[in-house]
Amino acid sequence: MKQNLLQKIQDKSIVAGVVGLGYVGLPLAVEKAKAGFRTIGFDVQKDKVDMVNAGHNYIGDVVDSDLAALVADGRLSATTDFSFIEGVDFVAICVPTPLDAHQQPDISYVESSARSIAKYLHKGMMVVLESTTYPGTTEELIKPILESSGLRCGEDFYLGFSPERVDPGNLIYKTKNTPKVVGGLGQDASEVISAMYEAVLQSPVFRASSPAVAEMTKILENTYRNINIGLINELAILCHKMNIDLWEVIEAAKTKPFGFTPFYPGPGLGGHCIPLDPYYLSWKAREYGFHTSMIESSMMINDRMPEYCVERIADMLNRRFAKALNGAKILVLGVAYKQDIDDYRESPAIRVIDGLRSEGADVIYYDPFVRHYRHKGEWFDGEPELTAELIENADAVVITTAHTKVDYCFVQQHAKAIFDTKNVTRGLASRDNIEVL
Repeated sequence: MKQNLLQKIQDKSIVAGVVGLGYVGLPLAVEKAKAGFRTIGFDVQKDKVDMVNAGHNYIGDVVDSDLAALVADGRLSATTDFSFIEGVDFVAICVPTPLDAHQQPDISYVESSARSIAKYLHKGMMVVLESTTYPGTTEELIKPILESSGLRCGEDFYLGFSPERVDPGNLIYKTKNTPKVVGGLGQDASEVISAMYEAVLQSPVFRASSPAVAEMTKILENTYRNINIGLINELAILCHKMNIDLWEVIEAAKTKPFGFTPFYPGPGLGGHCIPLDPYYLSWKAREYGFHTSMIESSMMINDRMPEYCVERIADMLNRRFAKALNGAKILVLGVAYKQDIDDYRESPAIRVIDGLRSEGADVIYYDPFVRHYRHKGEWFDGEPELTAELIENADAVVITTAHTKVDYCFVQQHAKAIFDTKNVTRGLASRDNIEVL
């Protein structure tokens, strides 16, 4: 089986499948098709499938012309019909792994995908989980589901985990050139799955000794960032009390060529990984009677930042204008969770808006990338244009996302007061109306 698959990879006769056509799955499907492999994308959302089959892109990291050309050439297609997995040799699971209402892992999408694949699993197939999850998921959850088909892992099919490392909006590292980690169940699985990724990507592949090591790798990467951002956010609160500019402190510290990596404060954590992954590890740790105290402390600090920002805005209005937050008109700039993208999943800006509204503020927002957003079952519309009148009519402007398409000099010239949570106004000469997190 191993030699047969390696040969099929070499001569590009492998048919590749990707389950989940979101921020991770669609770019991966495009890269596989561009590498010469016939690729089928699977998704339960018909609108996504229809858009792919029409050659219409909806993901920022995918080049529109690439998708259209691949679809037109017949190298890439999409479907809601999972029976087509019967004709697939390699399938990657790239579905969401959110938290439930109790902040515990919700792996229902992963489980559902595995059960759909199990119905059509065949000999000589490779199955790889890319969705971020807790260590043990591949072997403890996915393997038994797939083996319910009657086929045996390692004998009839190969199974592994390879964490997605998508960073939406990154201008340097995309799916194509980001190094991969692969942990297969068995040496043969690791070899064959790695060979498949090496045939698709222009980046090295690190072969971990097991899926659990690969799963923990992704958790470590994002927990590392969570903890360090938590440290910086805590220092931001302290430095404000001490009247010290933390942003300048960071610039000074980063001159050290070793032993220091700069992290920056902000209104909280957003996106599909950093705010969620530590919860997966903390949840799993409890199975071993272990308390992840440092991780949980950083999560508590980061989780409080939207509330802290609301307190700072209220204080700014009170000091400058003797005005309460209740009844104040606030303009928020940016609801995306990071600059220059349209993704607002877990965005701290939305929590800042919620906090302001709960205090009685009249909140409007402008985001050149996110014209509308859905939150708690309700749609909210942004302002169509950032005008001088819009800025002047606000009692305060709050910058929560550092979009480069916003003219912050123009904002400064027309704003009564600005609370900048991203230090994006740092280069402006006139700063009398600006306060920074």
